[in-house]
Parts: sequence; C-alpha cells; structure tokens
Amino acid sequence: MSGLLDVGARALMANQVALQTAGHNISNVNVAGYSRQSVVLEPVQGQFTGGGYIGKGVNVATVLREHDELLTRQAAAAQAVQAGDSVRAQRLMQLQNIFTGGTQGLGASINDMLNSLGDVVSSPTDMTARTVTLTRMDEMAARMRSASAQLQELGYAVDQQLSSDMDRVNTLAKNIADVNEQIASAKGNGQTPNDLLDKRDQLIRDLNQYVQTTQIPADDGTMGVFVGGSQALVLGNTAASLSVRESQLFPGSAQRALYFTPPNGSPIELTSDLLGGGEVTGLMHFANTDLTDAGNLLGRMALGIGTTLNAQQAQGLTLDGTAGSPLFSLPTSMPGYSSNPATAGTVTFTNAAAFAASDYEVRFTTPPGGVVVRLSDGQTTNVANFTTGQVVDGLNFQFTSVGAAGERVLFKPFSSAAGSIQALVKSPRDLAAANPINAQMGTSNTGTLQLAELKASGPGFVAPPMGDSASPPTYPGGIQLSFTAAGTYDVINRGSAPPTTVLTGQSYVPGQPITIDGWSITLQGTPHAGDTVSVGNALDPQYGDWYTRDAGNAKALMNLRDAKLFDDSSMADGYASLMAQVGTRTQSAQYAAQISGSIADNLEASRTAVSGVNLDEEAAKLIQYQQAYQASAKVLQVAQNIFDNLISVVGR
Repeated sequence: MSGLLDVGARALMANQVALQTAGHNISNVNVAGYSRQSVVLEPVQGQFTGGGYIGKGVNVATVLREHDELLTRQAAAAQAVQAGDSVRAQRLMQLQNIFTGGTQGLGASINDMLNSLGDVVSSPTDMTARTVTLTRMDEMAARMRSASAQLQELGYAVDQQLSSDMDRVNTLAKNIADVNEQIASAKGNGQTPNDLLDKRDQLIRDLNQYVQTTQIPADDGTMGVFVGGSQALVLGNTAASLSVRESQLFPGSAQRALYFTPPNGSPIELTSDLLGGGEVTGLMHFANTDLTDAGNLLGRMALGIGTTLNAQQAQGLTLDGTAGSPLFSLPTSMPGYSSNPATAGTVTFTNAAAFAASDYEVRFTTPPGGVVVRLSDGQTTNVANFTTGQVVDGLNFQFTSVGAAGERVLFKPFSSAAGSIQALVKSPRDLAAANPINAQMGTSNTGTLQLAELKASGPGFVAPPMGDSASPPTYPGGIQLSFTAAGTYDVINRGSAPPTTVLTGQSYVPGQPITIDGWSITLQGTPHAGDTVSVGNALDPQYGDWYTRDAGNAKALMNLRDAKLFDDSSMADGYASLMAQVGTRTQSAQYAAQISGSIADNLEASRTAVSGVNLDEEAAKLIQYQQAYQASAKVLQVAQNIFDNLISVVGR
C-alpha cells in the first residue's frame, strides 16, 4: 500500500514542479534575456519482485534551461556592431545638420561676399559698395566661427555620452563579477542556477551594447569577459574598469582613446583597431575620424579662402595709395603633438591650392629623417631631414629638435582655423580695390591689340619703375612691350635714360598671360610691328589719383571665386563639395546601420526561437500538467480508500 502512496506522492510533486515551471515561464515572458525552462522527469528505479520490476513512480531530474551558447554569443556580437553603427549614424546626421544649404548657410555667405565685389568693380569709389563687401566678409567669418563652435558643441556632447557610457560599462562589469560569484556558490550543489545564468547573459548583452567583448567560461561556472582582444574586464568575481580620455601618445591633441585599468594596476591605452563594435567604439570613431575630418574640411576652407584673399588684397592699393593689409586673421603655423616634450616641430602654410583636409603624422624612422603620413588616406612621403623642412600638400613640416627612432608626432593644421578667423579690415577706404600697376596702349598703334586683364599676380611682385620727377619727365618710367612683329615683342625698362631692353624676341599668343616681376598682363588681338603697350606704377605722380578710380584688384578678388582650391573645386563651389562629402559619409553610415541592424535582428530572432517563451505552448503545458496533477491526486485518493478499507477489514 505504501508503494502506491509513494507513486502518487512523487507524481503529485513532479507535476507540481512542472506546473510551477510553466507558470515561471509565463510570468517572465516579457523579461529581457529570460530563457525558457522545462522540467526533465526521470522514472524512479523499479522494485524487483518475483514477478519482475514494479515501478515506483517519477522524480524531477533537473529544470533545464533552453539555451544555445553559440547563438547567444553571435547575437551579442551582432548587437554590439549594430549599436556602434547606429550611434555613429545618429551623430553624423547631427553633423550634417551643421552644414546646411540655403540663404542662411555658409556657402551662401561665401558667394555673397565674392559677388558683392562686383559693385566695387563697377564703382570703386562708392563707399557703400565697399562697406557692403566688408560686411559680407565679416558675415562669412562669423558663420565660419559659428560652424566651428557647433562642431565643438557636438564634440562636447559626444564626450559627455562617452563619460556616461563608461559609468554604465563599469557598473555592468561589477554586476557581472557579482553574479559570477553567486553562480560559483550555487553550482556547489551540483545543479545549474538557471535564472542567474540568464541574468549574467543579459548583463553581458547589455555590456556589448557599449563595448564588444569575448567570453571564456571557467570550470567553476564563472565567465571571463575580455575587451580589446585580451584585456580581462571581468575575471571570476573581480572587475577591472574602462575610461575614455586623451591619448597619451599625443598630449594636448584632444585625440580620444579608451583606457583599460586592471585592479590595482596602471591604465593601458587600447588600440582602437581591436575594440570591435559597441556604442563606445562608434562614438570614438565619430569623434576621432568623422568629427575631425569635418573640422579639417571647414578649417581648410577658412584657411584656403582667407589666405587666398589676403594674398590678393596685399597686391592691391587702398584709396589712400597704400598696400592692402590682411582681410582676415589666420594662423601662420601650428605646433605638433608628441609625448616627448623635447621634440619640437611646427607646420607652416605655403600653398592654399594644395591643401588636403587631413591630419598628419610625422614618424621618425632614421632621425633626423622619417615619413609624413597623411592620415585621411595613409599616403606617405619620405623625408631625409626634417630640420631643413619638407613641403607636403602645401604644408611645410620642420623640426628644431627631432625625435628618436619610432617616435610619432601628430599635426592638426586645420583644426582651429575656422574657430579663430576674424575679418580685420573695417574701413571701406582700406579695401585694396586698385591695381598697383596700370596699362596704356601706344597712341600710334595700328594693330587690334586690346587689354583683357592686368593684375599683380603673386609673390615676388615688383612694381614697374617710376618716371623721374622732372616736368616733362626725362624718362617716362614703367615697362614697355614693344612688338617687333605680330607674334614677337621686346621688353623695355623705361625707368632710366636711355631705356634698357631687358628681353628680346618674346613670343606673343593672344589670350595668354604675359608675366613679369610678379604681375601679369593679358592681351587680345593682333599687333603690328611698332605697336606698344606700357605698364606703369599706379603711384607714379604722372598718373595723379587715377588709382582711386581703378578696380583691377577688386576684379582679381572677385575672379578668385573660380580659383581651384578644394580638391579641384572652386572657391565658390568649395562649400558644396564639403556638404557632399559629409552627406555621402552620413548616407554610408546609415546604410551600414541598416545592414548591421538587420543582421542583429535576425540573430536575435534565432536566439529567441530557442530560448524564448511561447505563450500558446506554455498554456498547453499548463493544461497537460494540470490533468497529470489531478490524476496523481486521484492515485492518492484511491490509495487512501484502499488503505481505509484494509484498516476497516482488519479492525473487525
């Protein structure tokens, strides 16, 4: 009789556990990371009798956790990549919003500034036209500074998010270590603590949202969590910490780096290439690459436009007959960033048309020589001796104290240019609209020569000599082009008596500039032998105040809108090129986020198919186990009746 009672009791308890487990599944259906549990039943060893083995009921062998380790790890890794791609795409959209088009955009202010010079060309003595041009220059500089400030604000927001993420990462790491300790203690009873394992897996998944990890299980049931390839963030019940701060390789450069600090150890800077996915990696990629590149594009534009306009302004004359002073304040050199204070190097700006929007690294291989690496594309330039300087992309890299072999120095030539640009010329009289030279056709010319363009064209400018002060002058001054035939001319210096022939038999091609002493003249038409063109100093007293009514340099300033400055884009189209580059990068990041999101969703769906709770299935199990429980209770009831009848019969 006791055997039947034991069978019923065991069955009752087993089905009660099954019902409790199904209820546990249903109650946790919406809990993130929960893995479905199922009861594993096993028969009790039967009792041997002469008639064979008689069954003794059922026992609960264990409560099994429906879990696929491979799918869990794959899903966590995919979610890490998706988190990094997603946060980078979000930040790039914010970056794209800084460089807007329309009338309020930076591009419109650049074009308005260049177009306003047209009124100065038409009326060089009009103070209003000159004032409008200077106002447009000030507006352009202000929008440059505003865009730079917005980039800095975006960088600050990223730093704040990184700081918050680091707090969350370190908290999760400590929680994983605590759960590791609980699991190790619980496994001492020989059974698996399913809910603790789920909790740890979910903590690891949460951690992978911020920084991608690899996991290695230990024999005691704990899980080692590693970052950056091999650094143990969690080992047993001990957790290390992570932090983001400036790279120790380039102090002062604001280059962000991830540091790993082991318990009771010193911080170790992790290589960015080994970080994998995660929100922290995405933010650092954005800050160190995307945001830096955008700042370089903006800074190159500020330096390119400012340097080019300043150079042309210097070639002209103001209404007071003085050489033009700089239109914009701009840096002339930038220091390098190195971990060795004894290494001293600077980069100076030599050719705006050759600027590339990039940071640069100088790497000393055989001091004082090494290589210059353009970080935007990895292009290298070998340098024999940095103490004598090396020009790369319009930048001159030079060191007064070189580094040791293997040392690296970071240069950020364009990073701060847009944030510091200021319009300097405030008085309309100080706009150098006039050419420092003028030109006159010979009064006895018989050909069809016409003046197309006259300007001071570049560095090394030397104004034509003035005539003497006698009245009438003993010698007229200036430089004369004297044509000996339709296609040849001589160059005559008329700054002395008698005039001196400087060059003979020079070739003339209509429309092709003739460049002498840093100024150029372009002629059209066909000359006859004996025709002349004289180029004189605009300040020569014999011309009076003619220079005040000349707008040759203003025209040259206006024509700079077509100058090729930004990767073969003109000054006027440079901002459109910047917008296109930022927009293309944003679209690429959004596409990458969509792809990685799709992969992560598919892997999570596969994991959920194994571990997730199906309410319909659990409801069916509830009915099944309920019926089994009722049947088990009926067995006990029958056994009780039989026992009662037996007692009644024996009692008689």
